Amino acid sequence: MDEEQVQHDSFTLHSGSDSSSLRVLNISVDEQNVIPGALRLIHELRPEWNLRDVKTKLFTDGLTNKLLACFVDAEMKDAVLVRVYGKRTELFVDREDEVKSFQLLGDHGCAPTLYCTFQNGLCYKFMRGLALGPEHVRDPHILRLIAHEMARYHCIPAHNGCIPKSELWKKMEKYLSILHIDEGLQVRLPEGTPSLKVLKEELFWLQKYLPTLESPIVLCHNDLLCKNVIYNEEKGHVRFIDYEYSGYNYQAYDIANHFNEFAGVDEPDYRLFPSRQTQVLWLRHYLEAFRKMKNEEGDLQDEQVEELYVQVNQFVLASHFFWGLWALLQHRFSDLNFNFECYAGLRFNEYYKVKSEVIPLHAMK
Repeated sequence: MDEEQVQHDSFTLHSGSDSSSLRVLNISVDEQNVIPGALRLIHELRPEWNLRDVKTKLFTDGLTNKLLACFVDAEMKDAVLVRVYGKRTELFVDREDEVKSFQLLGDHGCAPTLYCTFQNGLCYKFMRGLALGPEHVRDPHILRLIAHEMARYHCIPAHNGCIPKSELWKKMEKYLSILHIDEGLQVRLPEGTPSLKVLKEELFWLQKYLPTLESPIVLCHNDLLCKNVIYNEEKGHVRFIDYEYSGYNYQAYDIANHFNEFAGVDEPDYRLFPSRQTQVLWLRHYLEAFRKMKNEEGDLQDEQVEELYVQVNQFVLASHFFWGLWALLQHRFSDLNFNFECYAGLRFNEYYKVKSEVIPLHAMK
C-alpha cells in the first residue's frame, strides 16, 4: 500500500457491513410534526404492524435532533427509534460518516441494529435501559461499566492495519472558518469570550501542544454525555448511544470529554468534575480492561495510570474548546429552545480557568 493510499484510508471508517445493502427510504419527516412521517416509515419497516395499534413516545433530552419511539407492545421489546436530524446539523455532522460509525460499532456489538436511513434521519432498534444522569456516572459500579465499555470502543481495530488520524483539529478549523467566512453571520460572542482572532490563535496552540502528549489515536464516541449512556440493570452492562460525532480521535480526549460531562448539560456545574481519586479509580478500571482486550502482559503500573491521568486532564482543554465553538454555531443556526450563547460562554470560561491548573501537570517518570 503506498503512502497516498494510507493517508486516504486514515480518515475513513470502514465497516464489515455492506452499506449499499442498508435500506434508504425516500421519506422526509417534518421536524415540527414527527408522528405522521414516522408512521410512514413504520409502514415500510414493520408492514405486519397495524398502524392503528402503534404507540409513540417522544424523547425530549436531545439538544439537536428529534427522537421518537414507535412500538406495539407495552414493554417496547421491538420498538423502532426514529431520529430526525435538526436544522442545519449538517454543518456539524457528516451523515455518511455517522452511518459508517453506526455500522462499524454494530459489527462489534457496540451499537443497535440500524434499520434504514431516510431523507432527514435514520431508524434503528430501541435499546432498553436507563439513560443516565450526572448522579449515576460517579457510582462505583456504573463507573466501572462505563470505563470497560469505552475500552471496548477504543480496541476496535482500524481497517486493514491503516494508521488512523484524529479529525479533531480538522473539525474545529471548520467550525472557526464558518464563523470567520460569512460576515453576514453577525455572531455575537458571549461576554468574556475572546475574539475570533484570539480563538484561532488558541486553537493553533492546542494543535501544537496536545499531540506532544502522544495519546493514542483510537475509535472514539466523542460525545459521551451522561444521557448517552444506557444502563441495563438486568443484563448488568452499559451501552453508548448517539454516534453523530464518533470517529478516530485521541484516547485521552474521549475520556476527558466524558469527565467534563459529569457537570451535566442543561445547567452545567463544573464543581461536579470528578476528583483525582474518582478519576484514578476510573482510569485504573479502563486500563485494566484495555490492556486485557489488547492482550498486554504484565501488571498495570501506577506510572501508566498517572500518565493517562495527565493526558486526560490536559485534553479537557480540547473538549471545552470544541463544544464552545460548536455552541457558537448552534447559537447562530439552531431554532431550539436552549441558550447556546450562554453555554458557549460557560465552556470557554471553564477552558481558561482549567488551563492554568492542568498545563503544569507532569507524569511520573
